[in-house]
Amino acid sequence: MKKGEPKKKGEAGFSLIEVTIAMVVLLVGLLGVSMTYMAAVRYNAGNNLRLQSLAILQQEVELMRSAKFSPTVTEATLLGGTRAVKPFTTADGNTFQVQITIDDDPFTNGVQTDAGKTLKEITIRITSDNQSQGWVTAIPAEVTLRRVRSN
Repeated sequence: MKKGEPKKKGEAGFSLIEVTIAMVVLLVGLLGVSMTYMAAVRYNAGNNLRLQSLAILQQEVELMRSAKFSPTVTEATLLGGTRAVKPFTTADGNTFQVQITIDDDPFTNGVQTDAGKTLKEITIRITSDNQSQGWVTAIPAEVTLRRVRSN
């Protein structure tokens, strides 16, 4: 098309209103995608925190299960009472608190300490110092197990 020639019908291009409406539609779409992305990041952070707490819990349970509790030997880790809170820091810097309670007589209210008993109820509770990450429905994680004196 040469300079000065009249435009043919249908070759006018986009008006400012059409461009503005297209930009608003695009912005709404991008906002939805970014909100979905942020929710996924938040859920993944919460899942990571939960996974770490359950791994620590499993480690502590295995330590309690491997301790000797026989008629002749009871390891110090299985002596009754409430242990001091033990801090635990993971490789990525998340910190957790491990609370262990050993009840020598689980059928009586409260925590009993009696080395002569043959049954122990061990409660391990893991709490996170950083619960602001994501959804953390499984934190604090807690497990209760029982040990019976055996050979």
